[in-house]
Amino acid sequence: MLQAEDKQRFETTVLPHLDAAYNLARWLLRNPADAQDVAQEAMLRAFRFFPDFRAGNARAWLLQIVRNCCYTWLQKRNVFDDLDDLAESALPTEPHTPESLALASADRQRLTVALEALPAAFREILILRELEGCSYKEIAAITGRPIGTVMSALARARRQLRTSLVQPSQMEARHGL
Repeated sequence: MLQAEDKQRFETTVLPHLDAAYNLARWLLRNPADAQDVAQEAMLRAFRFFPDFRAGNARAWLLQIVRNCCYTWLQKRNVFDDLDDLAESALPTEPHTPESLALASADRQRLTVALEALPAAFREILILRELEGCSYKEIAAITGRPIGTVMSALARARRQLRTSLVQPSQMEARHGL
C-alpha cells in the first residue's frame, strides 16, 4: 500500500496520463471495452509498483505497463499479432457544412480502418508517435527496441499507411469515380 505522499505523487505524475493509457490500449486491442479493462489493470499495476518508480518519464513508464498488459491480454486470448514482424508489407480548413462534415467523417473512418489494418508493431509505433506525441527515445523505452529500429519502423509504418490511404483514391480515379 502506498504512503499518503506516494499516493499524492502518483495522482500528480501518473493519473494525468490515463487518457494516453486508454488510447494506446484501444489501438492495440481494437476494442473499446477491452481497452478500458486493460487500461484499468495497467493503472492498478502502476499503482502497485509506483514505489519502485524513480523520477523519470512517468508517461513512458505507464505506457510501457499498458503495452505489456495489452500483449498479455492478447496472448491469453490467442489473438496475438506478431510484434516482431516489422517487415514492409493537412487539408485546408473549410467552414463546417453538412458536406464537409460528411467528408471529414468518411476520412476519419478510412484512416481508422487503415490504421487498424496495419501490423501491430507498426500500429503501436504510429500511435505512440503521432497520437501520443512520444519521442523516439520514449518509444524505444516503451517498446524495448533500439531507437534506430523505432525510426525505421516508423518510416515504414507511415509509408504503408500512406499507401493504403492513397490506393483507393487511385483506383477510383482510374475508374472515373
